[in-house]
Amino acid sequence: MTIPSIANLRQSYERASLGENEVASDPLVQFDDWFRQALAAGVPEANSMTLATVGISGRPGARIVLLKDYSFESEPRGLVWFTNYESRKGQDLAVHPHASLLFFWPVQERQIRIEGIVSRVSAEESDQYFATRPRDSQIGAWASPQSEVLRSRDELTAREAEFAGRFKDEVPRPPHWGGYRLVPDYLEFWQGRASRLHDRISYRLEGDASWQIRRLAP
Repeated sequence: MTIPSIANLRQSYERASLGENEVASDPLVQFDDWFRQALAAGVPEANSMTLATVGISGRPGARIVLLKDYSFESEPRGLVWFTNYESRKGQDLAVHPHASLLFFWPVQERQIRIEGIVSRVSAEESDQYFATRPRDSQIGAWASPQSEVLRSRDELTAREAEFAGRFKDEVPRPPHWGGYRLVPDYLEFWQGRASRLHDRISYRLEGDASWQIRRLAP
């Protein structure tokens, strides 16, 4: 099989446009509108997002996580995901509670960048979500010492069997596992356009509740 030249891989984006007069005055409303459109268009795993953090070493790290909730109509407003607090991303956020999220929906030729301050959600919120997870995923949260070195896959399998035996019925939420909420202070909506002259509309929070809308050069 011949692999095409990476330099020649390109796609012309011509599906839509985005103007300053077309977006909502509140970027969280704009996010809700685009997210609902992505779901309606059948975008695979539209809730998958890249989470970028910075640890104590100053080295950035990025990985895919899944958006599990967002609330913009009432406080606290923000985007929520769940993970192991002792993972690398959890350790990063304990040191630097600022992060960046990125959604990319190639079907719609769109991406959204979101930056803000991150904090843990309440124990009650984490408990409520954990209770909705499939049992195997609940056991997995106990079994995986996320980001730690394993001797082999067999070690993980043995831990899974251990916790499956320990919790015969209801599986409690591990104390090291729960949710984070990013409260945005910067969002950017990117709509692909022809000739790489893309539309980029940014929102930056000025003061406590005033959003400054600007068009950025592609």
